[in-house]
Amino acid sequence: MKLPEKLRLNRLIALSTELSRRSAEDAILAGRVQINGAKVIDLATQVNPLNDKITLDGNLLRVNLKRTYLAFNKPKGVIVSKSDEHGRPTIWNLLGDLKKELNTVGRLDSDSEGLIILTNDGEFINMMTHPKHGVWKTYRVWLKGRPSDSQLHTMKAGMELDGERLLPVRIKILKPEAGNTLLEVSIREGKNRQIRRMFEAVGSPVRNLKRIAVGSLKLGKIEPGKWRELKSYEVSKLISEAKSAD
Repeated sequence: MKLPEKLRLNRLIALSTELSRRSAEDAILAGRVQINGAKVIDLATQVNPLNDKITLDGNLLRVNLKRTYLAFNKPKGVIVSKSDEHGRPTIWNLLGDLKKELNTVGRLDSDSEGLIILTNDGEFINMMTHPKHGVWKTYRVWLKGRPSDSQLHTMKAGMELDGERLLPVRIKILKPEAGNTLLEVSIREGKNRQIRRMFEAVGSPVRNLKRIAVGSLKLGKIEPGKWRELKSYEVSKLISEAKSAD
């Protein structure tokens, strides 16, 4: 990636941090950004990425010319946060030095496992996670018991949960049993513990939850705690899917 001599300030921030362009604009307006020691709040400001000294909250920004995109298989029992006041293990204990340059695209709770995308591309993170893009995320879900057909229909149509109307979801029964049910569930929004809360609300708590796909990107055969780099066509396809949902 070759940088132009002049670059809009919000884009430079998005290229060098986990912030989206919109979040970068908020940081500029809040007076958190300085160019060559002077505070700047003009959103139209352009900078020379090679010669100008740009700081955010006092931290010098450096544009990483290489965009990195990884597919990571999060094991159960670790959290996604880069630090934890309770000392719980995080995925970054497994990822080592990658902690310094990458951020996660979305989250999975400690009890869940499966696919997480890691990248240093702030714009890509925003595109994959912003509700307006509605990228489908697919999970393999083991339930205790089995919801009724009417309950599944309500979920598919968009149920109300804790006073909030959820978007419609996709549900496919893979293995119905008397005591347990295996489902494939796809959602377009990332409410906190959404799938677990949905099935708890109908009396069929989740026993195990594994994310197996984000858009067209599948977890595949990546072992827990391991990762692989995405191919350029995979990244392009995810971006295309997000844009088509606008």
